[in-house]
Amino acid sequence: MTGRMKIDLALILLKATQIIDEQGIEKLSLGLLAEELQIRPPSLYNHVNGLNDLKQRLAIHGTSKLYDTLLQAAAGRSGDDAIKALSEAYIQFVRNHPGLYEATSRFSDLEDKELQEAQESIVRLAVQVLQVYNLDEEQAIHMVRGFRSILHGFASIEQMGGFGLPYDTDKSLSMLINTFIKGLRSYENEKVNGNAFREY
Repeated sequence: MTGRMKIDLALILLKATQIIDEQGIEKLSLGLLAEELQIRPPSLYNHVNGLNDLKQRLAIHGTSKLYDTLLQAAAGRSGDDAIKALSEAYIQFVRNHPGLYEATSRFSDLEDKELQEAQESIVRLAVQVLQVYNLDEEQAIHMVRGFRSILHGFASIEQMGGFGLPYDTDKSLSMLINTFIKGLRSYENEKVNGNAFREY
């Protein structure tokens, strides 16, 4: 007779991720999770403090996993190539883990220090990638916000099935990112020439 599977937080998060990626985060419950793990629901309380705590841990897990994905994509690349790699990796992450991505923001406590650190790691990575464009710290943050808005907006609309017309969404993404890069290059050139874009 085989022994009972050892239940720990890592396994709980893995199974919960599978559930929300396949069925959506609204379907997640401790009862369903316990059923999938073949344990009794009260046993989950040895590792999580209820459903809200589980969702918060999923938010941290998802953000950390997204950071690892982006870090791997950016490794060995710089400038335009790094931005394109980050973009592709970000969108592919959302396609592979739609429920986990949704969990990173929709149900999370944004005041959680661990979540903040995971989010800030992604920002620092993006700022590092943008250093090649000769931006100061404030300008880099503004550009990272724009970059994030493009990716999050695109991913969210795609998740909702909002791109209904029969055109390649990957090409749409490529055009968006190329336009963003051209904007960065233009901003960089304007700075070098002492005529930076007027701020609104």
